[in-house]
Amino acid sequence: MTGANDAAGGPDPSKGDPRRRLADAIRPLIDLTVAAVLDDRAAAEAAAAVERLTAQLAERAGPGKRVRLQPDATRPPQEFFPTSPVMGIINPVAPPVRLRVVDGVDGGYREIRAEVNFGYPYEGPPTCVHGGVIAEAFDEVLGAANMVAGNPAMTGTLTVRYRNPTPLRTDLRMEARCLGRDGRKIRTWAAMYHGDLMTAEAEGIFIEVGPERFVSIAEGNVDSADPVMLEAMRAEAARPGAASDVPGSVGLPGPTPP
Repeated sequence: MTGANDAAGGPDPSKGDPRRRLADAIRPLIDLTVAAVLDDRAAAEAAAAVERLTAQLAERAGPGKRVRLQPDATRPPQEFFPTSPVMGIINPVAPPVRLRVVDGVDGGYREIRAEVNFGYPYEGPPTCVHGGVIAEAFDEVLGAANMVAGNPAMTGTLTVRYRNPTPLRTDLRMEARCLGRDGRKIRTWAAMYHGDLMTAEAEGIFIEVGPERFVSIAEGNVDSADPVMLEAMRAEAARPGAASDVPGSVGLPGPTPP
């Protein structure tokens, strides 16, 4: 598993980010809440401390939601979605899955390699990772593989085959590659391994979505729409040539994630 260096193999520029530090501090708390043997007093004292901390943060929080920055395909894949529940380094719900890019075979599309260790919060059958969590992880790495291949798209269908039980609290590896495209449809494959044993594999059909459609989707989700992001999306959709930009732009503005 990666440590001081990020999944791209170099120094991790976000390691000193206070928000990432907060997420890293919360993950063990989630694990202890789910799996630790605690007496009622210990649990009650911890709950009170967390309630106090939450109230303090709420008092200092600004109005509205923090602006979500769009993925920038020129950045390392770990930074594509920093708030993702799967790979987001500043989301304490994420394990997180650690991603890096490798060259494709025979000059083909670049591919994704990933590492992950699922703790107790992700348990399904005893000692095994929940099947839904595995599917979620596949959806994420397949999407990242499309991005590094220059074919960003949204999930149309996802087919998962569970070959063997996937062990909990064990270092696992994943690989994902874009297989090709037919018009707006993009086919992608991924697998998860425990050592050399494949525990699951997935195939996805993804659909390329243009900037105007993205705007329509965001405008329809009125309960979670971010006015700042909506304005940036509208500006991108109105820009001449936005729908036919070079691969990797995802049809949306791409500032550097925090």
